Parts: sequence; C-alpha cells; structure tokens
Amino acid sequence: MRAVYLKELKSYFYTATGWVFTGVFLALASLVFYLNNLLPQSSDIAPFFSMLSYVWMLLTPILVMRLLAGEKRMMTRPLLLSSPLSPLSYLLGKYFAACTVLLLAVLLSLAYPALLSRYAPVYLPEVFTAYLGFILQGCAFIALDLAVTAPLKSTMSAAAAAFGVNLFVWLVSLLSASASVPRAVGEAVNFLSLYGRFVPFLSAQLSFSGVLFYLLFCVCMLALAAGAEYGGRMRRT
Repeated sequence: MRAVYLKELKSYFYTATGWVFTGVFLALASLVFYLNNLLPQSSDIAPFFSMLSYVWMLLTPILVMRLLAGEKRMMTRPLLLSSPLSPLSYLLGKYFAACTVLLLAVLLSLAYPALLSRYAPVYLPEVFTAYLGFILQGCAFIALDLAVTAPLKSTMSAAAAAFGVNLFVWLVSLLSASASVPRAVGEAVNFLSLYGRFVPFLSAQLSFSGVLFYLLFCVCMLALAAGAEYGGRMRRT
C-alpha cells in the first residue's frame, strides 16, 4: 500500500492534477472568504465553511477521475491486478494519496482565519471543529467518487460520473429543507446527507456521531470500490 500511496502522491504533482486542484480550491476559497468575511467585515467563520463545503462537489472528481480509470487507459491495471497486492491495499494507497492532496490544500487555507484573527477575535474551537468536519466531508466525497468510478475505463467518463453523483447528492440534500417533503423523509435524508452531517461542525459542536458517520461512509464506499476491483480481477482469471 505504501508504494502505491507514494506513487500516486508523486504523480499528482508531477502532472498538473494536484496543482490544478490546489489552485482552483484556493481561488474559490479566496473568493468565498472575501464575500463572507472581508466585504461585510465579519469575523464569523461559519458562513465561510458553509459555502465552501459545496466546493467538494466540483473538485473531488479532479482528484479521483484518473486513479482507477487512468490505470485502465494506460494499460497498467493488468500488472497491478496480477501482483500479490490485494484490491483493498491497492485502493487504500490511492485513496490516502488523494486525501493527502486534499489535506494539503485545506492546510493552506489556514491563512484565512489567521488573517482574520489579526483584525477581530476568532473563536478557536469553532475553527477547529469546522476544519475537522470540512476535511471529513471532503474525504467522504473522495470515497464516494472512487466507488462511482471503479467500473469505468475512461477518465472523462469517470469525471462526468463523479460530478453527476456529487450533484445528485447535493440535490437530494435539498429535500430535507423543502416544505413539500414529508417530515419523516426530510429527517431521513438529513440523517444520511453528507451536507446535513456537516452542520453541527459549523456551530463549534464536535459531533462524534458526525465523525462516526463520515468514517463509516468512507469504509462502505471503499468496500464497494474494492468489490468492483476484485470483480475485475476475477473476470481476468
């Protein structure tokens, strides 16, 4: 797993993928920070993260689209499938590499609350819990997109499918706030929503149920992706 992790992490920055992801993320984060904090001269960091959470819907497909489909396109997947490396170890190496790039981009965004703290008081527990939930949500989207793209062979198809599923998740999450939806349905959607689970973190509430939900969600999605990879290996044998 370590060899796969290092290979993928290097490839993110040997190619444009990692730089594009980080650059676009920081550009969008800067715009959101300007609109929510600098322009209204507000020290409230919660609206910044609330709006920025929708960035994952757009950007995680960039990290994921070539992880599995790229191996098939470059004809290197048969070599990996014939190795003694298990599909789960193979996937975890790729998953943790993508999460590392995401984490590096998020760490660079610490400059925004640091800048804010020079001119207004910043509540550190709020910043900590917001960042924790934000990172967990991003990792959950990466796991979801890996499960979606596992059966695909084209990087463009993988990107389109991942974005389509992310968009669907966002649209479904809007049901919980719709007055026309039965209350029981809205509560069920909010319980399973990657966006709804992020809300407590915005209020400086360290939600252990939210942390557990994101972790279990990642495990389930990675298990689905590993199942698709194992099925591909079985078909080859």
